[in-house]
Amino acid sequence: MTEKLEKSDEEWRQELSAEEYSVCRQKGTEPAFTGKYNDYKGVGVFHCRCCGHELFSSETKFDSGTGWPSFWNPLTEGAVRTEADESHGMRRVEVLCARCDAHLGHVFPDGPGPSGQRYCMNSVSLRHSDDMDE
Repeated sequence: MTEKLEKSDEEWRQELSAEEYSVCRQKGTEPAFTGKYNDYKGVGVFHCRCCGHELFSSETKFDSGTGWPSFWNPLTEGAVRTEADESHGMRRVEVLCARCDAHLGHVFPDGPGPSGQRYCMNSVSLRHSDDMDE
């Protein structure tokens, strides 16, 4: 089980850019094809932008053509958690960081094997291991 990290809304606002806060803490979405990691080919691990928790491996990243970085599986079973999202008149499955509850994106059942899942993530909610010093 992942140990939870809790911070006040004010602490998140101080640590994140306006766009990061909007996506990660207010469940926003970055525009398609604009995120840093959509076409990113770096090898390594993608971490939560908010807390640094390890989320996805570059080995499971694939080009979904949707405009957002997509993965067919999380790094480990407990890396992320999901919950129902019925906002915007749709039924979707939201993906959140298991450690700090940051909104990462959504998961859809139309991905490649072996999982058949497409974890469609916002670049702004991620940080690749190559960029951890930024």
